[in-house]
Amino acid sequence: MAVIVILMAMVVPAFTTGSSAQNVTTAAYDMAGALNEARAYAMANNTYVWVGFYEESAAQASTTPATSGMGRIVLSIVASKDGTMIYNPPNSLPIASGSMTMGLTQVNKLVKIDNMHLKTFPIPTAGVTFLTRPAVSGTGAQIGDATDAGGSQAPFQYPVGNPAPRAQYVFRTAIQFSPSGVARLNDMSQPLQTVMEIGLQPTHGTVVAANSQNVAVVQLTGISGNVEIYKP
Repeated sequence: MAVIVILMAMVVPAFTTGSSAQNVTTAAYDMAGALNEARAYAMANNTYVWVGFYEESAAQASTTPATSGMGRIVLSIVASKDGTMIYNPPNSLPIASGSMTMGLTQVNKLVKIDNMHLKTFPIPTAGVTFLTRPAVSGTGAQIGDATDAGGSQAPFQYPVGNPAPRAQYVFRTAIQFSPSGVARLNDMSQPLQTVMEIGLQPTHGTVVAANSQNVAVVQLTGISGNVEIYKP
């Protein structure tokens, strides 16, 4: 019996680590798939498309309005109904009330990724992990916990519709795709980035996983829209 207990103590952590590694890989592919779907939709329908990012508390089921926190990433893909950008870049004029709700259509169901945290990782330099990934220009090209969550000047909500329904989520961080497939972080007030990235770090509920090396980034090029996944 004592031998069995010792063996179980050795095996359980291995299963936990393996499961966590699988979760972060699956999350990265889910996110990459959402970005590819959004770009393809924008080009196929000659319209503007946005992928919104929101992190809510995993301590409970999704609420209305949402409870911000850590542990569950929510993605929403929306498109302009009439093919226009809807807002006025660089948005020096106020957006018409409700235009970023009533002027949008939902492209697909929400994507919810449990036990995952949006993380800002150090830009690659000597002695830092992710040495093989291309370097971004700075935190202005990253989506994570150390970036400006209120960066977009044209935030949108879920659900969308006309008349405007009650909002469950408000997406203040997004990647915008133009009809030609060009990607920008947030909106046209932001400079075009060569490379943008979204950082992923697994959690146990609302607590960040102890294994800091089990992480990933999803990178997106601004002009070509190529999506790549990098892990240490």
